[in-house]
Amino acid sequence: MRVNRYRLSAKARAGHRGARVAASMLEKPDKLIGLILLGNNVVNIAATMLATLITQRLGLHPVTVLVVLTPIILIFAELAPKTLAAFRPESVAYPAAIIYAPLLWICTPFIWSINVVANSLLRLFGVNEEDESLTSLTSEELRMAVKEAGTLIPRTRQTMLLRVLDLDSVTVEDIMIPRAEINGIDLDDDWDDIVAQLRTSPHTRLPVYRDEYEKVEGVLHLRKVVPELMRNAISPEALRNAMIPAHYAPEDTPLNTQLLNFQNDRHRMALVEDEYGDVQGLVTLGDLLAEIVGEFQDDVVVEVPRSRKLVDGVFQVDGASNLRELNRTMDWKLPTDGAKTLSGLIVEHLETIPEQGTRLDLYGYSLEVVQVRDNMIKTLNVKMLDTDDEKDED
Repeated sequence: MRVNRYRLSAKARAGHRGARVAASMLEKPDKLIGLILLGNNVVNIAATMLATLITQRLGLHPVTVLVVLTPIILIFAELAPKTLAAFRPESVAYPAAIIYAPLLWICTPFIWSINVVANSLLRLFGVNEEDESLTSLTSEELRMAVKEAGTLIPRTRQTMLLRVLDLDSVTVEDIMIPRAEINGIDLDDDWDDIVAQLRTSPHTRLPVYRDEYEKVEGVLHLRKVVPELMRNAISPEALRNAMIPAHYAPEDTPLNTQLLNFQNDRHRMALVEDEYGDVQGLVTLGDLLAEIVGEFQDDVVVEVPRSRKLVDGVFQVDGASNLRELNRTMDWKLPTDGAKTLSGLIVEHLETIPEQGTRLDLYGYSLEVVQVRDNMIKTLNVKMLDTDDEKDED
């Protein structure tokens, strides 16, 4: 009963005889327990009867049975073997299973009868012997098992496994590129500007729209127009012919669902829309994979860093920085259950757009608004407060 079920299943699939027998017996734990307790009680009762008979033949006091037999049974029949089995369950379980199997077959009628009575009593208390929840792991229990694996799982793989388990609690809204930062092609722009944008774009896939992102006409993969660009023969018609339909994702879509959508639809990018159908941002397969494996560098795309260190633990941070990305890269602990960006977190707390120079202590961090432009917080200075210096939120 102490053996690791998952290691047992792995050895059984690998062909280990003792593991196969043990796994089959554990499928019906009530029968196995019945056999063990049957043998245990038969031996203990038989030992008691034998010791009593010997005591009577030798003319000793009946208490002698209690004094002599109790430590013998406690040490040699209970404590020592069960402690050994607790510390080395596989070494005991596999050979024991081979012995138990024929005994279980011989004792089946008797064990079946006592199990019928015992299981009937258990049902009165709402216990079902076929309840798989007693042996299966919940998501939280699996997360705890990964965390406590220690050196059995390398640290990087452990982090990846935990992130995979968190995919169902994170939505595309949490990781999307905000609408204001989407790099797309506006067909109402001057054609020469569009061509220049195509030549210098750091991205391979660009949404194509008119005037605003509610009027997206498709998605352009630059690879399809590279030959025309090289010949200086790109035209609006060639651009339109190279476009594919845009795909959309509701902002509350869990990441595990969106990953399957990308896989099934064979697409790598989706526009994120709210309940009213307004485009709020853009999510890519790369953004989603970064949630599992962490940030990775692209040989072509060189992004401007979101933060840089100044002095004395002060960091200058872009107000549009995603909170989850900051927590991951800077090892901060900013809340992510509300606002998605650092500027949004401040506006949500103050309930107004702050002026330049505004200072506040929030969630253990000292925040100073350095630049505000177009009613948006562009730049902030952030410093982690010491435990003794943390203040109550005003």
